[in-house]
Amino acid sequence: MYNNKNFSNNTVQKRVVDIDNENYVSKAEEVIRELVRIKGERNILTTSKIRKLLSMLTDIYRKSKDMKTDTLDNTIFSKIQYFKLHFIYEAGREPQVKDFVEVAGIIEQIDKIGKDKKKLILFCHYMEALVAYRKYLVKNDK
Repeated sequence: MYNNKNFSNNTVQKRVVDIDNENYVSKAEEVIRELVRIKGERNILTTSKIRKLLSMLTDIYRKSKDMKTDTLDNTIFSKIQYFKLHFIYEAGREPQVKDFVEVAGIIEQIDKIGKDKKKLILFCHYMEALVAYRKYLVKNDK
């Protein structure tokens, strides 16, 4: 599907990704295609790594869905901040995660959530779309 040459010297550029309920799926596809174009299939984060990060978010998502208000409480807000911290840590450890974070605009998207439940749900759906396109567009996985 994609060329598997070694692209490790190619650098990604941080992007501003503006997602909404109508475009988050197409934006996720663009992100994964861009990573594959720049880095090659073998040099982007694995599906298992992105799924691990998504699993941390799933608990936050479930708890927010149970809330009656559109404003997130301090406990959930704190969990979102911890999730952000975990992403930053993983990005510092692994270049593939850093590339993903920068091209997908992950930190900026987390910052946009604030205490808005709808923005959290949108971000969760965006992350799910990123996982789906990572699995769909890349044949080989570690």
